[in-house]
Amino acid sequence: MKSKMIFCQMEETVVLPLYATTIGYWEHQNETVRPAGFPDYQLHQVLEGKGELIVNEERYIVGPGDVFFLYPDIPHSYTPISREWKLSWISFNGREAGQMLQYAGIRKSGPSRLREGKLLSPLREMLTMMNHNELGANLELSKLLYALLLDMKLNLVSPLNEDFEMERIKSVLQHIERNLHRALPLKELAEVASVSPQYLCRLFQRTLHDRPVTYINKQRINRSKQLMFDDREKKMYEIAQLVGFDNASYFCAVFKRVTGLKPEEFKMLHGWGR
Repeated sequence: MKSKMIFCQMEETVVLPLYATTIGYWEHQNETVRPAGFPDYQLHQVLEGKGELIVNEERYIVGPGDVFFLYPDIPHSYTPISREWKLSWISFNGREAGQMLQYAGIRKSGPSRLREGKLLSPLREMLTMMNHNELGANLELSKLLYALLLDMKLNLVSPLNEDFEMERIKSVLQHIERNLHRALPLKELAEVASVSPQYLCRLFQRTLHDRPVTYINKQRINRSKQLMFDDREKKMYEIAQLVGFDNASYFCAVFKRVTGLKPEEFKMLHGWGR
């Protein structure tokens, strides 16, 4: 399928409760910046590659399997961050448009994820009709648009809520767990989640109510407690190195900040002695 777009709004369709205004597909989506937003609702599905979406100063990385919604007149921009960024989209309006999105759980602009990454069936049918712009075709597009928004209810994984954000951050938590023995730069963690470092910090705050560095230090200290229990003969500097601290004094300071006790006091409290 080659890049193309069709304007499908006709005077007869504007009276419908839900109608399409444009439908399209880009082999490569170029940067789009709209400080005043767009007059219609929009749904974009990412087919290949990755891009950065900015809505009201919130930044998101969107890739295959993601869709993003844009409400009318909301400032936004989106730009590719990979060599190719393939998108299909539909813009639409009508007196029922906002209610249909709310029914699907979409209440604001932003991204969500599909249960299956394949092209949404009604949208695929619409793209095959892009060479027709007569009343009959536009009425059929309206029917397919209605079916598409109904499908959103079943096909979206926790759209735009904390569960969706937890899904995004899960791979980062697993990466941290596997690599507590070494330095974990914020940029590296952001790359694991395919988000910007700034957005990753917001994800941590919203889902775990901690900064990434605070969360990592807590996990390091938890691991150090386990190491103290598993091998009571280990020196404190050895444990510090095993949980990613180059400096034993800094490890002790973080341990006390997290637990309220020095490492040796913690061992004594649990009867492990020196």
